[in-house]
Amino acid sequence: MFENLTDRLESVFKKLRGHGTLTEENIQEAMREVRTALLEADVNLGVVREFVAAVTEKAVGQEVLSSLSPGQQVIKIVHDELVSLLGTEAQPLKLDGPHPAAIMLAGLQGSGKTTTAAKLAKQLKAKGRHPLLVPADVYRPAAIEQLHVLGAQIDVPVYPSEATQSPVDIARQAMSSARQQGQDTVIIDTAGRLHVDEVLMAELQAISQTVQLAEVLFVADAMTGQDAVTVASAFNAQLPITGVILTKMEGDARGGAALSVKKVTGKPIKFVGMGESVDALEIFHPDRTASRILGMGDVLSLIERAEAVVDQKNAEKLAKKIQKNTFTLEDFLDQIQQIKKMGSLEQIMDMIPGINKLKQVQDAPKPNEKELGRTEAIIRSMTIKERRNHRIIDASRRQRIAKGAGTSVTEVNRVLKSYAMMLKMMKQMKGKGILAGVKKRKLPKGLRR
Repeated sequence: MFENLTDRLESVFKKLRGHGTLTEENIQEAMREVRTALLEADVNLGVVREFVAAVTEKAVGQEVLSSLSPGQQVIKIVHDELVSLLGTEAQPLKLDGPHPAAIMLAGLQGSGKTTTAAKLAKQLKAKGRHPLLVPADVYRPAAIEQLHVLGAQIDVPVYPSEATQSPVDIARQAMSSARQQGQDTVIIDTAGRLHVDEVLMAELQAISQTVQLAEVLFVADAMTGQDAVTVASAFNAQLPITGVILTKMEGDARGGAALSVKKVTGKPIKFVGMGESVDALEIFHPDRTASRILGMGDVLSLIERAEAVVDQKNAEKLAKKIQKNTFTLEDFLDQIQQIKKMGSLEQIMDMIPGINKLKQVQDAPKPNEKELGRTEAIIRSMTIKERRNHRIIDASRRQRIAKGAGTSVTEVNRVLKSYAMMLKMMKQMKGKGILAGVKKRKLPKGLRR
């Protein structure tokens, strides 16, 4: 999402680092470019003015100007101000009040509330809670059915509401049902409109007055930029909003909503949606997001994603297979599936420090989701014997595999060549002792789950 902004800021900082010493003139020129970059990213004008003024004030201090590396000092100041702008630290849900804890999702039509409700339920379930999904959108014909389908997908119960009921009655009865059934969290999916209107607000206010809500989360489409911030302000003026969820953050929007909404509304971004799947909801970390904007990557989030999809026992089995040179195409397929669970290749690469500089290299390799899919299809077209012993795959077998995968023999050869190169690299790493004791290694204490 922040790729263009990252490119612009890196260009500014490159110029700053080129100066042996900095002057107020250098900094003023840099801040003019930062201001333009933020405005082009669709950040709120008032937010941009305050941000640039805060950075400038700190950057022209004598401590920075007389520093041995003033350019780095300015980058640190910009990073710290971005963290402050985005909300300082992650804000968890506050569900310690009355039982069951009720969460209401509000927002315009098409912002992704229904899918977000399921994503949130799945995440809470993984943390040991027992959520109940409540479809309270009685105006959109497929809304109730959609939530039932999603609930079945994640194995979370859905309250059996009817389109003939009023949303307020649905919310009240669902809370009573949750108490009886032992569910500790109720997630209410409300109706949306194409724009803010009095009828919608009255309905949401009635629900909030009827049900004691632990959280009122405004769901906004990050792709709509400043419009999302404007609508958030309108909702916040009439509802007790406690936080924001930005959806479609994996898209190519300029990032203005994420950088503006906390400052404009005073409400923190609590989660971001990073895709369509029910796993694609992440806790929003201002410091990590600021690092990604400045091209520093996000190693902690990358580790957390890996931990979420990698089974420790399977990882140990894999390490043993690598050590014994028994890594098969079946194992290769398993690794592809693990990578796909972590998100798109683009998202994963964006978390790697310095990757933005690599992207700017003309002949640098680009992440190719289709190629990954073709590789998976090719391996799936092999028999079990072929996956476990690639040496038996002769010319006739390659033709059969290509036909089964709907591709060419050339593509099959490419996959087998890549696999052979991987085996060779593993053998070299083992010879140098790099893989010795892999299964015994652990993450630093602070990063373990």
